Amino acid sequence: MGMAAAPAAKGKPAVPGKSVSGTVKLAEGLAGKVAPTDTLFIYARAETGSRMPLAILRGGAGELPKSFELDDSMGMTPAVTLSGTPSVVIEARVSKAGGAVVQSGDLIGTSKPVAPGAKGVAVVIDKVVP
Repeated sequence: MGMAAAPAAKGKPAVPGKSVSGTVKLAEGLAGKVAPTDTLFIYARAETGSRMPLAILRGGAGELPKSFELDDSMGMTPAVTLSGTPSVVIEARVSKAGGAVVQSGDLIGTSKPVAPGAKGVAVVIDKVVP
């Protein structure tokens, strides 16, 4: 393995296998609070430090339960990457307004901290933002 540090092709995640994948589902008691037209955000952020998402996926709440995969190509800034963060938390949020800012009445769920490369991460949306 003489060429271990071959440059990655542009537009591809820099570190293969450093995505986080799993499933987001809604807690049974909250099903009546979600409309299919609501916006679903699934994002990864560092367990500690900045709360800026490292990767973000946007969809519709009508897709729940939804399988997801987050990787470096879905990041907001190349300076901070999912693959370069030792421990991340996956959050899922259903937004009535569809905005990036959390608002009262949004539904939210958070995973346990996981390392990049984790598969089968389960996120249950089980809280209502007060």
